[in-house]
Amino acid sequence: MATKPYLSALLMLALSASLSACTAAAENPELRLSDQRGTLLIGNKGEDTLSFVDLRTGKELAKKDTGHQPHEIAISPDSRLAAVVSYGGESIDIFDIAAREKVETIDLTPNKRPHGVIWLNDGRIMATTEGSDSVTIVSPPTGEAQTRTVSSISTGQKGSHMLAISPDKERGYVSNMQSGTVSVLNLKTGQKIIDLPAGKEPEGLALTPDGKRLLVADRQNNMLFVFDTKTLAEIAAVETGNFPIRVAVSPDGQTAVTSDLGDGALGLFDLETLAFTRTISVSGDKRSGQVTILFSTNGDKIYAAETGTNRIAEIDLESGQVERRLPAGTNGDGLGIALPM
Repeated sequence: MATKPYLSALLMLALSASLSACTAAAENPELRLSDQRGTLLIGNKGEDTLSFVDLRTGKELAKKDTGHQPHEIAISPDSRLAAVVSYGGESIDIFDIAAREKVETIDLTPNKRPHGVIWLNDGRIMATTEGSDSVTIVSPPTGEAQTRTVSSISTGQKGSHMLAISPDKERGYVSNMQSGTVSVLNLKTGQKIIDLPAGKEPEGLALTPDGKRLLVADRQNNMLFVFDTKTLAEIAAVETGNFPIRVAVSPDGQTAVTSDLGDGALGLFDLETLAFTRTISVSGDKRSGQVTILFSTNGDKIYAAETGTNRIAEIDLESGQVERRLPAGTNGDGLGIALPM
C-alpha cells in the first residue's frame, strides 16, 4: 500500500528530528541521557536535605528535609526504602522512595554520629557510629507495633567511619581513620576478631562481590591496601592518586576505583593483577571536593559526588568521559540508586 502524502511528510519530520537530536547529543555530551533507570538519592550534608534525581532525565524530582548532616545512604533490598544517616546526630531517617517522604526516624542513642550504612537482605540495617567507636545494628520492624531493637558492637578504635559486610553476613569490616586500622567483626557472636594495620588514615573501604578480598584506601599515604579475607593477610599495597578518600568495586569484581579528592580524578585498578591501570580526570581540581563514588547497577557508569560544586558527575567507565553533571544540594555527598519497581 502506498504511503499517503501527509503520512510521508510526518515520517520525514520525525526522522529529521531524530537525526538532529542524535547530532546534538554527539556534539554535546551533556545532552546524552544515561541508559540507567531509577532514582539517584543524594545526601546534602551542608543543608540537611535529601535530593531525588531522575536518572533518565537528569532532573531533580524532589528535595526533603533530613536529620543533621545526612551522609551515607543505603537502599532497602526491595528498592522501596532508603536509610539516611544523620552524621551530626544520633539517628537514621527512613524514606519511602516512590512517595519521596520520610516515614520513620530510628533513634540510635546512646550510639552517636552514624556514618557508613548498609541495608542487609535479612532486613537489618548496620551503621558505623563514629562518636561511640562502634557499629550499630538495627533490627527489622516486628510485631503489630512494628518496633525495632538497637544493639552495637564496639570497635575500640577511633574514627570508625566506613563499613563493609561479607556476602554471608557473618563478618563486618570497619575502617578506623584515627587509629590507622580496620576492625574485623564477628557478626554472629557480636565480638571483634582483630584490628588490621592499614596505613596512617584509612577511610575508603570495599569488598569484592565474592567477599574474598578487602580493599582499604589510606588517604594520607596515598595507598590502596588489599587483604585476603580468609587469612586476613595483606596481599598488596598499591600507590594511588592524591588523597584517595573512597574506593569502590565494579559489580563484575574486575575493577577497583579510588576517588582521589586531591586530583579531582578516579584511579582504576585491575583486581586480577592488583595493578594500577589508568586515571580518569573528572574535574581535575581538588576544589571540586570529589568524595563519594558509586557504580551504576550494570557497572558501565560511575557517579562521583563533587561536594564543592554541589553536583554529581556521571562518568562513562569505558571511555572515561564525563557524560553529564546532575544537580545536588549544598555539599551533596552520600549516594544511592533505587531501581524502579
